[in-house]
Amino acid sequence: MSGFLAGLCVGVLPVLALGVWLGRRTARAKSLAGLGTPVEHATFETLHTASLAAPPLRAGLTEETARKSARKLRSLLGTDALCLTDRTGVLVWDGDGAHHRDEIMDRLAGALESGRGEAFRLTCDSLDCSVRWAVVAPLTVDDRVHGALVACAPRESAVLVRAAGEVARWVSVQLELADLDQSRTRLIEAEIKALRAQISPHFIFNSLAVIASFVRTDPERARELLLEFADFTRYSFRRHGDFTTLAEELHAIDHYLALVRARFGDRLSVTLQIAPEVLPVTLPFLCLQPLVENAVKHGLEGKAVSSGRCHIRITAQDTGAEALVVIEDDGAGMDPGLLRRILAREVSPSGGIGLSNVDDRLRQVYGDAHGLVIETATGAGMKITVRLPKYQPGVHSAGRPAGT
Repeated sequence: MSGFLAGLCVGVLPVLALGVWLGRRTARAKSLAGLGTPVEHATFETLHTASLAAPPLRAGLTEETARKSARKLRSLLGTDALCLTDRTGVLVWDGDGAHHRDEIMDRLAGALESGRGEAFRLTCDSLDCSVRWAVVAPLTVDDRVHGALVACAPRESAVLVRAAGEVARWVSVQLELADLDQSRTRLIEAEIKALRAQISPHFIFNSLAVIASFVRTDPERARELLLEFADFTRYSFRRHGDFTTLAEELHAIDHYLALVRARFGDRLSVTLQIAPEVLPVTLPFLCLQPLVENAVKHGLEGKAVSSGRCHIRITAQDTGAEALVVIEDDGAGMDPGLLRRILAREVSPSGGIGLSNVDDRLRQVYGDAHGLVIETATGAGMKITVRLPKYQPGVHSAGRPAGT
């Protein structure tokens, strides 16, 4: 967080300084109605222009992002022309003198290699060309030069050299934030895949153990369970996306419960109360099934055979902007202190039930406010509540476009 704030300050302060410079340069005696002094007006205009240029740059340095931001950057500097380059060529040219592209790229080699800015005179035989000088300011991220901002003007100007350098530093901060966003996205995707890989072997072990118990005594029943197992593994090992719908997840849970009922018989009863309107809600893949598995473990496996039946209740309600999913059992429960240590990964949960895995995934996708809410005590069962936002940027099931 401190690094982000430092980067933000590095990005904002040069723009503010540039706004003050522009304000002093263009100040008039008469104040502009409703916008304060000329300096305040120029500062506001500078910040507003910078805010319009920032979003494209947060996606990285490409031809498209350069095209969308170049005009705003040229407006910040007030130059006749401006171009953005990567290390191999001009990405965009905005303004006059586009015929200087090749000359500028030829002169950029030294600046791109050293990471230091420079200014040089352009050669031009056209009497109508207003571009005679170029100021080069490298764009760097983590001490690596990614390209350059080149401001072109009719004459040499020390003020333009400094202003171009400050704007280039601001652009570099936006590119660094884009790099951090991309790194965070890759990390989340890798962690979700790793968590799914940790959960899946437990499914296979339990399912095969149930099927094996019927192979000799009831081959037909074993065949039916094998089909349930095939459907479940087909879902759990699919490769087309890290998200699914509540309807698909509940269907997978139904296959899982068929295998569990084969093991525990009439000791297990399950009640489902699902609001139809929440069935299309998107959620992380294999997010609810481990919670049902946890309910089975603490509801049945945690009880002696003589203690009788266990009831598991699964509800999903529409609460407006969210779907509220509750999985509750009347089993053995858990000591709250031990639960906190499990979620903090200070101890490993017995049996490999992935409460901490699911909690991590929910927090990574939706934020810390959407982690698991668990109510439990020894001998008092367990109630797990999951809040799923109906709409979240970047969260959509396979085959559905983002934002639908």
